[in-house]
Amino acid sequence: MAWWKAWVEQEGVTVKSSSHFNPDPDAETLYKAMKGIGTNEQAIIDVFTRRSNAQRQQIAKSFKAQFGKDLTETLKSELSGKFERLIVALMYPPYRYEAKELHDAMKGLGTKEGVIIEILASRTKKQLQEIMKAYEEDYGSSLEEDIQADTSGYLERVLVCLLQGSRDDVSGFVDPGLALQDAQDLHAAGEKIRGTDEMRFITILCTRSATHLLRVFEEYEKIANKSIEDSIKSETHGSLEEAMLTVVKCTRNLHSYFAERLYYAMKGAGTRDGTLIRNIVSRSEIDLNLIKCHFKKMYDKTLSSMIMEDTSGDYKNALLNLVGSDP
Repeated sequence: MAWWKAWVEQEGVTVKSSSHFNPDPDAETLYKAMKGIGTNEQAIIDVFTRRSNAQRQQIAKSFKAQFGKDLTETLKSELSGKFERLIVALMYPPYRYEAKELHDAMKGLGTKEGVIIEILASRTKKQLQEIMKAYEEDYGSSLEEDIQADTSGYLERVLVCLLQGSRDDVSGFVDPGLALQDAQDLHAAGEKIRGTDEMRFITILCTRSATHLLRVFEEYEKIANKSIEDSIKSETHGSLEEAMLTVVKCTRNLHSYFAERLYYAMKGAGTRDGTLIRNIVSRSEIDLNLIKCHFKKMYDKTLSSMIMEDTSGDYKNALLNLVGSDP
């Protein structure tokens, strides 16, 4: 089955490595695109959206060797706005980019809790370990300690619990007896009592595997006559509700969760560009094709068509290149 997993993973990718790759001419193309008066944005788009992240890192090394300049800093000085934000995001190695997004979500006044919830609830145990390592290397502090300093109460407990990576995301083993017990415990902790035993919800949702939780959700619905989502909505509110619902959504279908994030980043007045950029950049070499298929099924329109409607200029062109052709 290893071949099947590899095929599915490759099928999900929208940005692939360029064959016959040589970083030196790419670095030269970028240098010429930014030299002198004016910038050739299309040349930058062509290079960045048609090379994998690993290849972009090699281009950056070649750029420094040939021209004695840091590529990311040069891009920042030549570009601006959302287009700059997108191109610079493409320059970060994946785990360093996610560490940066988490750091930015916590620095300054106010905390962007939605960003932290999205990243921690949707990544695997191994991915979380790599993000924590990158965070400590780049910012000189512990991600867990910074989250504890920046959040409080049950939300803090959910996030720290997710960060522990206690969920078994490999074996797929389900103990039917434990699943039934967990469903009964969740019912007893919520619908059955006045008030809610939040810690019981947090422990079960944040430490059990996805396959186990799916069985728990089935058993729960039989006991409570309502879905786990409806119970969470009636028992909690605010960021805690968002965190618990995100865990459930990622458990049920990760691709649908990201499709929903992308849809609501563009729906309504104004575009949430941070969410749009982060999810397209971070999923383009993992499963963006699969997310696109779910997007079309869920909203009866393609991701590309919505990007066409909601963005413009070089920013739009770069996003469309990263997203690739419609499913």
